[in-house]
Amino acid sequence: MADRNDTIFGMILRGEIPADIVYEDELAIAFRDIAPQADVHVLVIPRDPVKSLAHAGPGDRALLGHLLGVCTAVAEQEGIAGSGYRVVTNIGGDGGQSVDHLHFHVLGGRRMGWPPG
Repeated sequence: MADRNDTIFGMILRGEIPADIVYEDELAIAFRDIAPQADVHVLVIPRDPVKSLAHAGPGDRALLGHLLGVCTAVAEQEGIAGSGYRVVTNIGGDGGQSVDHLHFHVLGGRRMGWPPG
């Protein structure tokens, strides 16, 4: 059985590959996306490897709230809170999830279009 944290994000968490970390605490880290889709594009991930939002259970509710709070803190830190920003999580292949580790994209610094996909 593969390690639940055997993803690129697990490698970042273990310090095996570098990342431009902009926030970290005991539950989460946030780092700049290597292929940004906006002027500000930061990923917020939990240290505990939950596969996706669909895999989060009732015991993960506090963690999910914490991660959304980190998204807000990152937006403030990056200077996009006042002008507006987007928080996105992708679930499964059709939803665009490319890494099997829950993550939120904090996107801003430009006007976002709708529909997004």
